Amino acid sequence: MAIDGVWVPIVLFSTMPVIAIGFPLARAYAKKIERGNDQVRVPSDVSARLERMEQAIDSIAVEVERISEGQRFTTKLLSERSSAPVGGDVSPPVR
Repeated sequence: MAIDGVWVPIVLFSTMPVIAIGFPLARAYAKKIERGNDQVRVPSDVSARLERMEQAIDSIAVEVERISEGQRFTTKLLSERSSAPVGGDVSPPVR
């Protein structure tokens, strides 16, 4: 069985993209298999500790919000107090 001269370039140009795309995919798949299941697992004591830290941070955030609310209230009172008229502008009561 003789190979026709037309098929040589067709086979050449059809296998080049397959090799160019398939080789990196095959390497990536081989690396994935080689690595195995190396997912990092967090120990339970560390997980519990992180949970407690998260709760503490949430409570600190609430307290900081309360402090800032008090600061805004104090600032408002002081600004109202400083803009209030001084006792000399008040007229005496009429009888």
